[in-house]
Amino acid sequence: MHTRRILVFSGNAHPVLATGICDYLDIELGDATIKRFPDGELNVKVSEDVRGADAFVVQPTCDPVNENLMELLLLIDCLKRASADRVTAVLPYYGYARKDRKDEGRVPITAKLVANLITSAGADRVLAIDLHASQIQGFFDIPFDHLCAAGSLSRPFMESRITDLVVVSPDVGSIKLARAYAERLGAGLAVVDKRRISPDAIETGFLIGEVKGRNVLIVDDIIATGGSVCEAAQMLRNRGANSVQVAATHPVLCGPAIERLGAAAIDRLTVTDTIPLSEAAHELPVLCVSVANLIGEAIKRIHFNESVSSLFT
Repeated sequence: MHTRRILVFSGNAHPVLATGICDYLDIELGDATIKRFPDGELNVKVSEDVRGADAFVVQPTCDPVNENLMELLLLIDCLKRASADRVTAVLPYYGYARKDRKDEGRVPITAKLVANLITSAGADRVLAIDLHASQIQGFFDIPFDHLCAAGSLSRPFMESRITDLVVVSPDVGSIKLARAYAERLGAGLAVVDKRRISPDAIETGFLIGEVKGRNVLIVDDIIATGGSVCEAAQMLRNRGANSVQVAATHPVLCGPAIERLGAAAIDRLTVTDTIPLSEAAHELPVLCVSVANLIGEAIKRIHFNESVSSLFT
């Protein structure tokens, strides 16, 4: 008989999402506070008994990434020292994921360092959504559940029954993701070839596929500065696309992203709530789809030792 309690805690990164997950699980959000000492150091306290519990810490490591990461580490350490039976780090968005290898000399592999920190803090398991590089799962020597948001993100497009739909990958690296959406939506597939000329600037090259007279859906895992999708949208318009929509899991939307997307040839942006949307982002034609139920279902299955693999696709 399963007797362990299930407890969900949240840092300051995204308590609204954590509350939505708890609503799905029909439990109250765990009682934890994160304050500051006068010198700026974080002071974490869990104010309820967690001994023997199955604890989950929901904390996307989004902006401010360093502070949110530190909150996550402190919460994990706190729960382990308070004798929680198992602690799962739930990272709807995994920060530093884009530094997953040495792409030039004398640079760190930050995604691996973050994995080491989470493990050293005491996490027994990790749950994440749409990693920028799926091989990051291999950076951990503890169980890692990697969920895909395609099911949640594609639902509005399935319901709207868009005709003559083509799913477009904004770069070669996102082809696998785009194919998954195309199969779900029964749509065609095209690829934009791009070349990155700086960390926040790209140059589009060729289009593989046909978009003339078609309705286009660009899909990506993350929108940071918006350069890739805005350049791709303009190219697709120039090639005769009737409409251009964008779907992305993680709305990082940093730097000039809001301004770029506002001026781009994009009819609508659909994202998930793995990251809180900024006030400025609400000025865009944006639809936000919640992943609270997806994460909640994964947590429930982990807790009851049921299969999570069906949620991977």
